[in-house]
Amino acid sequence: MVQMVNMEKSVGSLQEQALKRKERLKALRSKQLHGQEQDDDEPENKRAALEENTEDKHKELKLRNYTPEDEELKDRQIPKAKPASVEDKVKDQLEAANPEPIIEEVDLANLAPRKPDWDLKRDVAKKLEKLERRTQRAIAELIRDRLRGSEEELAAVVGAAREDEGDSD
Repeated sequence: MVQMVNMEKSVGSLQEQALKRKERLKALRSKQLHGQEQDDDEPENKRAALEENTEDKHKELKLRNYTPEDEELKDRQIPKAKPASVEDKVKDQLEAANPEPIIEEVDLANLAPRKPDWDLKRDVAKKLEKLERRTQRAIAELIRDRLRGSEEELAAVVGAAREDEGDSD
């Protein structure tokens, strides 16, 4: 029974609060509809400050697109702006849009998977370089030997030819 009494009191107080909110909302709406007229309870210095602000706003009036006929307003007219050159900006943006290629040529050896014996070949490469140099020296020496042998044979052939010429005289 005590709970029902408490419940009725809380419901009653909630209804009162709701009614108060409704009244405040009505007051705000009426205030907005009437053009936000100032209340009489507002101090005089606030009203004076608002009036000064509105006067300052009129002094800052700048006419960009309107050509006034009144002499006082002609002073507030701003000269027509000349369009800025955007060619440089456009060129910069176009250059930025065309990125330079990062890799000009694609190395197929890097793209292809490595063979299973690539590490063995890498380790033996130094030894193979030494052997390759020795092989090249040996080949050069053999060629020199053949040339020397052919020179001796050539000299013998030339000598024999001279003897034949000497006999025919």
